[in-house]
Amino acid sequence: MGFSPGRVVLLVEDDRVGRQLFAALLENAGYQVVEAHNGLQALERAVDLRPDIVVTDLNIPGIDGYELTRRLKSDPRTDAIPILAVTGYVAFTREPGRAERAGCNAILPKPCSAEDLEHAIQSLIEEARRPRSA
Repeated sequence: MGFSPGRVVLLVEDDRVGRQLFAALLENAGYQVVEAHNGLQALERAVDLRPDIVVTDLNIPGIDGYELTRRLKSDPRTDAIPILAVTGYVAFTREPGRAERAGCNAILPKPCSAEDLEHAIQSLIEEARRPRSA
């Protein structure tokens, strides 16, 4: 697949309608979107494709978004990929620090605007590219 560096989003969402909506928003913003509907599929695609960012719901089948994040962050092949959790407001408010403890770089409560989603993705990709000072 001819993907452009800096523009590939792995979108992990089990709800087909929600996934299609987010994919359309991101494609309209110029991103190339690779979709996954569960955690195991997302894990395989992240290792194979090395996307620029993973955007995941936390409540997904198989391995949930928390475990997906832990596995991606513990694998040297995928540990540098930023992870944006986009999750329902109830899950976010019930345990606000859980996603960060799992390794998510940022959390965006659903519903969110297209602008908020695009801004969060771009910020995380730019941050991941900055050289780390020793």
